[in-house]
Amino acid sequence: MFHSGLYLKFMIMLKETTILVESHIIHSLQLKRDVIVDFYLPVNIKDPSSMSLLLINDGQDMEKMGFRRILEELYKEKAIKPVVFAAIHAGKERKMEYGIAGHPDYKGRGDKAAHYTEFIFSELLPFIRRNYQLHSFSDKAFAGFSLGGLMALDIVWNHPQEFSRVGVFSGSLWWRNKGLDDGYIEERDRIMHQRIREGNYAPWLKFFFQTGVLDETMDRNNNGVIDSIDDTMGLIDELVKKGYKRESDIVYLEYSDGKHDVPTWGRAMPEFLRWSYPNNLKI
Repeated sequence: MFHSGLYLKFMIMLKETTILVESHIIHSLQLKRDVIVDFYLPVNIKDPSSMSLLLINDGQDMEKMGFRRILEELYKEKAIKPVVFAAIHAGKERKMEYGIAGHPDYKGRGDKAAHYTEFIFSELLPFIRRNYQLHSFSDKAFAGFSLGGLMALDIVWNHPQEFSRVGVFSGSLWWRNKGLDDGYIEERDRIMHQRIREGNYAPWLKFFFQTGVLDETMDRNNNGVIDSIDDTMGLIDELVKKGYKRESDIVYLEYSDGKHDVPTWGRAMPEFLRWSYPNNLKI
């Protein structure tokens, strides 16, 4: 059983439910604030070591997304294997805590991204292991939306020994060194693209990207393609140059009517989960 103290208490009321949702407050020394984390836990797991862990940035949006309903439908269909989901709420300084660790953008945003990264490894993961008596997972992944997607990608890329995949929904891959009117050069100044070029190839990593044609209206190079899509395709090109295969290592999902909003990401979420956690086990 997953955690006897956790499940025996709720077993009767949850006979018809596949998901238990728990909310915890973690006081972070790294971020100097309380961090709310919602855990979406599968019930009646015979082999806890078979479970995966997915960390999700901007966890405050998961209720609006209907994340619990999404999971219950997928589990009912036996479409995905058991996963522990940790939805991390963003704080008031979201634009400072999310970004690329050690490399703020041209406006200084993201200067606490290194602290957020340290929060994940030195505070959140130990809390999960301690609180749920789970000392290992079959694999770990990270996902996020917009700026939270950039942060998830940065953490996974820089810690490939910890993760197997990443989900980036409408990622803020424009993150740049210079303003567009300050000598910006696309081939040089997109920070995450440069990180990919300078990084090492980890053959086990897999990548999921989602964009929407209505994500934004900006088209800085006037090529008829909005920046959100251009930046995502450019980053995929960098991954391919690094050695990743479009056919097997990268998924790109584009909605012609997709917007930069929670409902669009909610549409894409089941696709990401089916791809990430195809069910080879019985729940």
